[in-house]
Amino acid sequence: MYMARFLCSYDLVNILCVKFRDLRPKGSMHGIAASRGGRIMGALLISGALRVATFDDAGRELQQADVLIEGNRITAVGHGLTAPPDARVIGADTMVCLPGFINCHHHLYQTLTRAVPRVQNAELFDWLVNLYEIWREITPELVYLSALAGLGELLLTGCTTTTDHLYLFPRASDPRLIDAEIRAARELGIRFHPARGCMTRGRTRGGLPPDDVVQTEQQILADCERLIALYHDPAPDAMLKIALAPCSPFSVNEDTMREIAALARRHGLRLHTHMAETLDEERYCLEKYGMRPLAWAEKIGWLGPDVWFAHAVHLNSDEVRLLAATGTGVAHCPASNMRLGSGVAPVPLMLREGVAVGLGVDGSASNDTSDMWGETRNALLLHRVHEGAAAIDARSILRMATRGGARALGYSQLGRIEPGAIADLILIGTEKIGFAGALHDPVGALLFAGDSHIVDYTIVNGEVVVENGRLCRAREQEITRRVNQAAAEMLSAAKSRTGIAFDLM
Repeated sequence: MYMARFLCSYDLVNILCVKFRDLRPKGSMHGIAASRGGRIMGALLISGALRVATFDDAGRELQQADVLIEGNRITAVGHGLTAPPDARVIGADTMVCLPGFINCHHHLYQTLTRAVPRVQNAELFDWLVNLYEIWREITPELVYLSALAGLGELLLTGCTTTTDHLYLFPRASDPRLIDAEIRAARELGIRFHPARGCMTRGRTRGGLPPDDVVQTEQQILADCERLIALYHDPAPDAMLKIALAPCSPFSVNEDTMREIAALARRHGLRLHTHMAETLDEERYCLEKYGMRPLAWAEKIGWLGPDVWFAHAVHLNSDEVRLLAATGTGVAHCPASNMRLGSGVAPVPLMLREGVAVGLGVDGSASNDTSDMWGETRNALLLHRVHEGAAAIDARSILRMATRGGARALGYSQLGRIEPGAIADLILIGTEKIGFAGALHDPVGALLFAGDSHIVDYTIVNGEVVVENGRLCRAREQEITRRVNQAAAEMLSAAKSRTGIAFDLM
């Protein structure tokens, strides 16, 4: 173990935070996300919901139904439920009740580089090479700010559980970047599954990133051990779990990929990486390893029910069947794939073959939003334009965003509304002009209609964290102001250092 080497005063505070959940590491930005409502309740009754789409095994949808939550669990679903005397009651007669959406792939730090003019029309490799020069400026405080914005947007758009893939660790910065985004997640109240990423192959070794944002294998493994010891909670209803996530086939050495997989499996953690995202990646793997990306993943032991891949765009039918046979999951990121021109993942085929497919908003700089509800509509439309109107239906997409995400990330008690499930739910009001004329099917209308992707209520672990379309634990305007200021300063610093006009096309 590496604990003796890494226990400093900051780490001791974090250990206390794990044990005493009301304590938080302090910092210069402490207070932006200070609590202002939204509490864990003894009981909460969602009363008379217009529709309750349970996404249970039977796919039940109940009309004018109730959902009773006690503590962090759903205890009853039905009609005429009676709540304990001290229960809070939310009247939901014009609302659709769904399980919370589960985001399976993201890069929160990229919130600071949305819509950068220089890369608005770039494909992945050029996009990365340019943005690495800005991302070299990343610090824990910038990660904290970007996480507040990205996680806040996720909560507002119906996401109750998210992962994040942070793989860039500048040598000039404090390396405790994962700690900073964990701090933001705890303050906002979202269920969080950060994936400790890494890169080992800088430009002088044939990679894309600058040498000063990659790490040695020893540094990577040591910090993984530190994060696991400090933060990982293996409980089924944990609010915080750790995954391990080397960046990609073209940025991490093969031996390091093997070592990280071994470490994750010793601790019972899940594994994540980008896979088969672009044709450039495919060409790289053919030249470097003499095989396609998925074959390389199989060779190094990176398939199995503890692995989920981001993108999986360029796969043939045999490779899809291999994912299904090994239980390997996929995070489908339609907006990012469209934004960067990467291609269309064969998701309808994956679903027919039984692959565990969830949705991911991907990095805010490759999607320009962290809009989880919007991603469901993107997925519906993308596959219809690619394969026809019958390619996929609205409920298959919503199931992907709930049950599919829970399966891909390994949460057996999330993604459904039934007694015993964890109380992560959302409520979406339909008495809005965007849903006028669309209530023939209130559940389908969530993808086919609507003029906003802000939900009315988000409930995480039994706590209301979004109410009436506003974050309960944060001052949204203050987050926005500080993030815009930080983003401008970071771009200016990168421009001064490199001479590159990132703010021009």
